[in-house]
Amino acid sequence: MEILNEISQQLQKGKAKIVKELVEQAVAEGIPVKSILDNGLLKGMGIIGEKFKNNEVFVPEVLVAARAMNMGAAVLKPLLADAGVESGGKVCLGTVKGDLHDIGKNLVKMMMEGKGLEVIDLGTDVPPDKFIETVRENNCRIIACSALLTTTMGVMQEVVDAAKNAGIRDEVKIMIGGAPITQAFCEQIGADSYTPDAATAAEVAADFCRIH
Repeated sequence: MEILNEISQQLQKGKAKIVKELVEQAVAEGIPVKSILDNGLLKGMGIIGEKFKNNEVFVPEVLVAARAMNMGAAVLKPLLADAGVESGGKVCLGTVKGDLHDIGKNLVKMMMEGKGLEVIDLGTDVPPDKFIETVRENNCRIIACSALLTTTMGVMQEVVDAAKNAGIRDEVKIMIGGAPITQAFCEQIGADSYTPDAATAAEVAADFCRIH
């Protein structure tokens, strides 16, 4: 459908105002809300995610595309609820206690939302029990932790332990990422997944939610 392609194209260019208008137009034309979301907004964001992973676009382009997606999604949000369309799953995201970095975390959030996931962003300096509490209150399927300092990496182990102690370790996938994190560290602390970049993190999260 031409208008959905146009939504995807304009989103990739970061034309937020045009995207919003096109989404409103598509709704007025009676195109199903889920179709506008999947074949317009999420498709465009998926292409940006792929290009970002291949270093064809960079953080500024991702930011403007995400802003365009959010403006389009804001039009659809009330309609999606009415149409009974559920999010692809809920993710509880945050930078661990002692760490105030959030650029990487914010990118992950955008990419995950670009996959149709609902992200509860706890911000930075998040203690382990806050992750657990959020999972319980919101029925999240994933805990995604970010750390950019070697000194705060250890808190990720505490998050894994807190999930075990709370008896929810089997119900939730724990994803970790950030500059000092490695696959070996992920295995060492018993987390479920380490991803080197935001686009891959979003893909893995979407897969986890499909399997769950």
